[in-house]
Formats: sequence, structure tokens, C-alpha cells
Amino acid sequence: MAGATALVLCLIAGGQPAVRVPADHFTLSWTHSIEKVEWQEDYRITGEGLILERSRVKGSGVGMEPAPDAKLIDGWWVGHPVLPPLPDLTLAASNHAGDHVICAQKRCASLHDWLGGPVEGPVRMVACPIRD
Repeated sequence: MAGATALVLCLIAGGQPAVRVPADHFTLSWTHSIEKVEWQEDYRITGEGLILERSRVKGSGVGMEPAPDAKLIDGWWVGHPVLPPLPDLTLAASNHAGDHVICAQKRCASLHDWLGGPVEGPVRMVACPIRD
């Protein structure tokens, strides 16, 4: 009987080879470009895609409404959005906000640090096998 394929997070930018982030879950955070407050999302990596398990936002405002079930906990609106698994997540670079930060396996680093430097264009985040 064959076992399930182990998956990790892959970061895909332009024509570069995918960068594998060794984790089965991760936290993505960034500063909202208009409201200038931090937003965090916790994802689990599955064969069906990326599953958003929890979101946290340090305020509310334009384009950053907390999840409907969100509760204010220690200054953060914490919620559990109900979304189907995402086949991918695309991050666009913005000159108006700082870099995204990915925390996985006790390491937090900017998206560009995970990728080894600046990249042109959007970055796709997908579930991929540990090895090809």
C-alpha cells in the first residue's frame, strides 16, 4: 500500500527553480499598505492545497475586515475564516509596504530571504512534493 506523498511549501518566482520551505504549515505576515498594521495568516499544507486555518489582524480598515467569527484577543482580531483549500496563493510585491514574512520550522524570514534575494514579479506559493 502506497503512503501519502509528503508535501512542503514551494515558492515560485518568475523562471527560477522552486524554493522548497521544509514545513507542513506556515505563518504568512505582512503590513497592510494603506492602514500600516500587521496581518498574519496560518496555513496548513495539504494535497488539496493551502488551507487557511487562522487569521490575525492588529486593526481594521480599508480592505482588511476581520473574519466574521473574529474575537479581539490581546489587541489582535483573531478569526477562523472558512475557505476551500487554495490551489495556490500569489503574493504581489508592493513599494508601499514591507516584504512578506514567512515563519516555518522555527525560522522567520522575509520572502526575499527565503528566495535568496529580490525577484521580479509576483511569487506563487503552492503545496509540492518534498522531492520531484
